Amino acid sequence: MWETVRTIVYAVAIAVVVRTFLYEPFNIPSGSMKPTLLVGDYLFVSKFAYGYSRHSLPFSPPIGDGRLFEALPERGDVAVFKLPSNNRTDYIKRIVGLPGDRIQVRDGVLFVNEQEVERLEVEDFVDDGPAGRMSCRSFAREGSGSAHVVKRFEETMPALGEADGPVTYMVLDECPEGNGDYDNTAVFTVPEDHVFAMGDNRDNSLDSRAKVGYVPIENLVGRAEIIFFSTNGSARLWEVWKWPITIRYGRLLNLID
Repeated sequence: MWETVRTIVYAVAIAVVVRTFLYEPFNIPSGSMKPTLLVGDYLFVSKFAYGYSRHSLPFSPPIGDGRLFEALPERGDVAVFKLPSNNRTDYIKRIVGLPGDRIQVRDGVLFVNEQEVERLEVEDFVDDGPAGRMSCRSFAREGSGSAHVVKRFEETMPALGEADGPVTYMVLDECPEGNGDYDNTAVFTVPEDHVFAMGDNRDNSLDSRAKVGYVPIENLVGRAEIIFFSTNGSARLWEVWKWPITIRYGRLLNLID
């Protein structure tokens, strides 16, 4: 019995160390990061990418402010952070603004420091998930759960400096005819020790444009690195015979851009 207990204690201790200092698993519950991340994706987040704060620890204990071994994220990183309004809820978004940056969206196009972020329309995205905000959709569909077509763009974030190359990723525009304040914003000047985050599903994301606001660097949990599992959720827990056909095999072990 003692050997069994000791083995369990060792396993738990190793798991806590890995989860706190190296990698933590997360799952995606919403479509705000489509097409990069889908509902049902499971991914690993590197805890060491930006250094460590109290939010690196389970339950975010009040042990002090700031970060140890702090490193700024790069524009274009997909990061997990604690929601600033409660410091408990985990959000995942793309970092588009660093301290001092001026961020604005004009007619659905992102501008960073008055520089237009280049975007190129590519093949449409076929979304078989929940319909989301139907008030701004211009495509036809059959039923609330059927597949629908969304405009997809390849967006290229400008390089930070001469040594850095541009960052390219995909975003969705579900409201090409315009989506009010989301597609035309004021100029946001990112405060010191904060970042500005937006979802890749630009018309269906609660992010720094509204509700979330600027994200304190202290609230960063880590950088999303790799999808280790993905399921479309069509099988119930007890439907074991359906599990193999629900797995999105093409997404397994995909690196996150």
